[in-house]
Amino acid sequence: MSIERTEEETVAFTVEDGIAWVRFNRPEKRNSMSPKLNRQMMRVLDALEFRDDVAVLVLTGEGTAWSAGMDLQEYFRDTEALGLAGTRGAQRESYGWWRRLRWYQKPTIAMVNGWCFGGGYGPLFACDLAFAADEAQFGLSEINWGILPGGGATKVAVELLSFRRAMYHAMMGETIDGRTAAEWGLVNESLPLADLKARVTAVAQVLAKKNPVALKATKDAVRRVGVMTYDEAEDYLIRAQEAANSYDNEGRKEGIRQFIDDKSYKPGLGAYDKTKTRG
Repeated sequence: MSIERTEEETVAFTVEDGIAWVRFNRPEKRNSMSPKLNRQMMRVLDALEFRDDVAVLVLTGEGTAWSAGMDLQEYFRDTEALGLAGTRGAQRESYGWWRRLRWYQKPTIAMVNGWCFGGGYGPLFACDLAFAADEAQFGLSEINWGILPGGGATKVAVELLSFRRAMYHAMMGETIDGRTAAEWGLVNESLPLADLKARVTAVAQVLAKKNPVALKATKDAVRRVGVMTYDEAEDYLIRAQEAANSYDNEGRKEGIRQFIDDKSYKPGLGAYDKTKTRG
């Protein structure tokens, strides 16, 4: 039986202990992305980005899939029937929230619990970290129905994989499991589905203890410097640190104080206690 969801129902989220668990919520469609879902995801990202009770955002899927990519009926056929305006509108909505997620204020984690196909590579790459279930399935299936992996998916493959693996992955249209995705570099780690949420929670809790200004600057720096020369990156990082200091110089000083004066922590072994105030 077909399930008709309202636009608001296409994305679900809860906030628990500083972690926002955001879920693609079209399990009957393997969480494929539709114009409705894309619009609602942007609203959810807007609502969570500056909430004081959210330190980390985790993106996952309801049911047995993360996201099977774009809904072929709603995203392609229905929007193409509206002409170029319909196609461009749908593209702006999907690429828009992926772009927003790439530069999000809070650390983001993709928790890939199942199928991750095609267009799903956009938000996968947009998240700062990614963890997958061994049982998850990844694939660029576009070649199998006559198009190239668009929407940034080809770029994601080239960014995360070696040249030969990216070419094979895009041309063959075969699926790989979570273990292979981790070996190839699509995700940080793969582990049994039963252990996935506990591992992601533990990582999120570590991130939540770190200085949020430094985390945002670090996220941006890693994405920016990859296309720079060394000299350009060196200059950018100097300016980025100065900008971060101008916004949160006391946080930096507190970390140094706890290390030098209090001797209460070691930077190589963990974060300073950001709940303390300067003495």
